[in-house]
Amino acid sequence: MFEYSLTHWITFVSAAALLNLSPGPDMAYVLAQTASKGRRGGFAAMFGVWAGSYLHVIMAALGLSAILAASALAFTTIKWLGVAYLIWIGLVAIFSARENLSTSKKKIDWQYWSIFKQGVLISALNPKVAIFFLAFLPQFVVEGAGSVSLQLLLHGSLIIVVAVFIEPPMVLLGSRLTDYYRRSARLGLWMQKGLGVFLVGLGLRLAMTER
Repeated sequence: MFEYSLTHWITFVSAAALLNLSPGPDMAYVLAQTASKGRRGGFAAMFGVWAGSYLHVIMAALGLSAILAASALAFTTIKWLGVAYLIWIGLVAIFSARENLSTSKKKIDWQYWSIFKQGVLISALNPKVAIFFLAFLPQFVVEGAGSVSLQLLLHGSLIIVVAVFIEPPMVLLGSRLTDYYRRSARLGLWMQKGLGVFLVGLGLRLAMTER
């Protein structure tokens, strides 16, 4: 089981690395939270996005993504839930920016948990991610190497493993570049508002996507 050639692994790891390096809503969310909340905010967003992405991996392995790809109603429902959620958290970030600058440690810890949950939902409520995994993962299924579902689950899991080597250094670098600017209360306020505008923009961009 799971017997693959060296060429297979080189091709897959290269594709997974390029996938993780390519710009997209998930990575943009992680970097935006890094700029706004620093290293801990970036990691909270990153772990949330990973968890949401893994839900899509499980869906692909179980064949549920095929239903989403085939059903216009399912795609539209998930899409508009995602749009509504992105716009809502964006507006919350804009109108609560000043309040978020002066919070207790307990509330700050709760904010990181909220960022994690937002990352999960942003990834999980993006039907394009589900359809992408459905199109991408089957290309690496090898006849006779094991159950198709298990092969999909294995390769989907390994995409997250590859992300472990790529995304954390980007968060660390991003947090170093923005540490200086976040020390200013006024800049911090505008960065928080900017995050809100960015999230609303992601929602509008998702609203314009088609199957």
